[in-house]
Formats: sequence, structure tokens, C-alpha cells
Amino acid sequence: MAYDAFDQSLQAEQLFDPVAWWGRVDGSRTALIEASTGRAHSYAALNADAELWAARLRALGVGHGSRVAVFAQNRAEFIALLFACVRVGALLVPLNWRLSAAELSRVLVDAEPSIMFGEDRYHPTACEAMLMAGLAVAPRWIDLDHGIDSVPEDRGIEQRVDARSTNDAVLLLYTSGSTGTPKGVMISHRQLLANAIATTTAWGIGPDDVGPAVTPFFHTGGWNVFTTPMLFRGATVVLIDGFDADSFLDTLERFGLTVTFGVPTQLAMLRASPKWGMPLPKLRWFISGGAPCPQRIKDDVRAAGYRFREGYGLTECGPNCFATNDETALNRVGTVGWPITFLQMRLRGDDGVLVGDDQIGELELRGPQLFAGYFRAPEKTAEVMTPDGWLRTGDLASRAPDGVFTIRGRRKEMFISGGENVFPGEVEAALLDCTGVTEVAVIGVPDARWGEVGCAIVVRLATTLDAPSLIA
Repeated sequence: MAYDAFDQSLQAEQLFDPVAWWGRVDGSRTALIEASTGRAHSYAALNADAELWAARLRALGVGHGSRVAVFAQNRAEFIALLFACVRVGALLVPLNWRLSAAELSRVLVDAEPSIMFGEDRYHPTACEAMLMAGLAVAPRWIDLDHGIDSVPEDRGIEQRVDARSTNDAVLLLYTSGSTGTPKGVMISHRQLLANAIATTTAWGIGPDDVGPAVTPFFHTGGWNVFTTPMLFRGATVVLIDGFDADSFLDTLERFGLTVTFGVPTQLAMLRASPKWGMPLPKLRWFISGGAPCPQRIKDDVRAAGYRFREGYGLTECGPNCFATNDETALNRVGTVGWPITFLQMRLRGDDGVLVGDDQIGELELRGPQLFAGYFRAPEKTAEVMTPDGWLRTGDLASRAPDGVFTIRGRRKEMFISGGENVFPGEVEAALLDCTGVTEVAVIGVPDARWGEVGCAIVVRLATTLDAPSLIA
């Protein structure tokens, strides 16, 4: 996973710390806006906050390789802590506040954070999880709601910075926890830098753009769809603590957001808002990711007068892996566009042979946007990496002759019926276009004649929806 252009040993100030750079060069620029209060933070102020938090971390004994957990929703201190961890060489570990104490305890056992910053509302769950984890040394809880003044000051501790490289991890993001053993994805300086350069180049994001941090920070989408790329470009990030359709549309208008992101579920909630269709003259486009977006949602977004694009990515790579344009997004249904800057892609069939244009195969990725491996799990890393350094995504895709890709679904979800490969995502997209269907999942089940057939589990909007009409 080494890339000559990104993987050289550098001084600390040369690693991924755009806040320090903008804080010095153009500190009056607005870095963050808290949507709930309208409070703005300049790059100079954010840089000063990050430096203050770094001093506090050193006073707490945090250093190179330490893990610093945060159990909170999106807030300005979260971002300042990320860049404080950059400066002391620690890893920031955002914790999923949707997990139960039992689920969270498995993350704590794996990550072994020395410090846990959190909000009052999550303290009971944190205490229960720490007790269940049975760690030899429990992380120290520090309440973010009491402010930085409650954290000890640096009392002359030596501010030594060990030699570091762009392959050192900055973020530790856990991709599971509700079932099985959680996997900690190590996000490196190199990945953040490559994703920021590629995203802002291919998506046309500049210093005058305004974008949201609405996806929780325990997901890569919260950090790396817009937040870190926009900070890299000196743009403005609007912090949103929790998603509500009406208030989100107000936020888009109030703060003049120029780009925005949402998973299909959020877009469906926006469509149901009475404010849907309100004028948003500064918004260039909605982009959807995280799951396949039903065609009717895409159509409704465009019918409301907004432009729409669909993306694809994953925690282990990117997460922004493709770039498209308005014409292609509109006229090439279901496509995600071309590989983003730096990223190589290939498709491999079930027999291990690379497939050509208009054929479906597993998508494999290679480039500086790749993760630095799974935390303390080299065997899991080896399972998803090929010997020549390609990431096996587990997703199926096809490539048109002009290089435009279409995501077809998960490899593990595909089933074979009568000798034909069936991709549940395509069936689900068709069913979601049926009136009265709000959610659907398609799985393969055994069948004496066909080997397997599709079974659809449907959540209906109206009780008048019946199986025969849906099947028809």
C-alpha cells in the first residue's frame, strides 16, 4: 500500500493539517458554522482551538499512537480534536452513539482508547460499556459539555513529535458493531490528502463553496465526503447535529449551501417535507451515496428543480471514488461516472479473470485513497487485499466502453436463478418504483426448480397494496 508521491516521511506540519495552513495564510475565512446557533468559527479560531486541545491532550499523556475516543454528535470540538490528534500523533476514534452498551464495549476492547470525550446524554451508556469491556485501564471520561477549561493544562510537558509518515493513521473508524467483531479502519494522512485533492478537483469544489456535515462523524461520510475536502480548500462546513427534513431544508437556504449530500433515506424524508421544492438558488447539486438510490427519488429531486448526482465509496477507500457531470447523471440512468483522480479500477469475474466492457465483475480499487489496513487485524486486511495491492470491495459493477461505471450490487447478495445471475439491487430499484412501497429488501431463497428464486420483503405505505398487484 505504498505510494511514492504520498508515502514519504514528513515533518508534522507537512501532514494532513489544512486548518493550520489556512489559519496562518487566510485566518479570517469562515471554516465552520454551527447550524443550530449560527455561530461561525474562522480558520484562525479553529486552528487556535486545535492547538489548545493538542496541549490538553499532551497534559493527559496522549502521544504518538494513542487512541482518543469521542462519544458525541457533530460539533465544533469534534473537528478541533481531530486536528489536535494530528498534531500529537494520536488516532481519533469516533464512537457510534446508536450502538447499545454491549455493542460499544466490543469497540472499546478493540480500540483501547486512553481518553473518552463525550456528551452528558451518552455518559450512562459509556459507563455501562466500559464496565462490560473489562479493560485493565478504563479510558478517562471527559465531558465536552463542560468545555475545555475542565481539561488539565499542559504543565511544561515536552512537546516532542516522533518521526511520522503519511501512512500513519489519523482516524480509526469502525465499520460494524451490531453483529460480529467490529473492524477498525485506519484512515491515514495519505488517504485524507488524496481524497481531498481528488474530490475538490473532480467535483469542482473551491474556497467559496459551503457544504454540510450532516452524516454522523462515526461514518466516513461525515468526515470525508465534504468536511475534510472542504477544509483542505479553505471552504465552509456547516455542522448539523441530527437530521430533520424541515430544518435541513431551512439550513440549505439560510446558509447558502452550494453542495449537499444525503443517503437515499434522507432524500425520501426531504421529499415528504412541506418545504420540499423551496428555491435554493445557490445549491449546485444533491449527491446521494451510502446505498443505491431508487429512480423515483432521483426523478423527484430533479422534478423539484434540483440537480442530482449519485456517488459511490466505502470507508476503506475514498470515500469519494467517482466523478460525473450533470448530463451524464441525467441521461445515463444508474451510473456513477468515471474513476476519480488517482484511483485505478478493474473488474474481476467469479473465475478470477478480469472482465471487459459491459460485463459484470467485482470492483477492485487501487490508489493513494486506500486505507492503511484494519487496526490490529492483519489477517482481516489480507482477506480484502490482493497480492498486487488492489482492494476487493465485494461490490459488483460494470463499465461502459467510454469508461462510465454502474454499481450493480453486493457480490454476496447476488443469487443464481435458472443459471442466470440476479442482482437484488436492480430488483429492489424496480419494486421501489411501485406506488405504495416505502422500503424493500430482496434475497435469494432455495427453489426446487430454479435452484434459487427472489423473495422480496416489502414495507408498504398503504394497506391497499396487495401481493398480486405488486408482482404484476
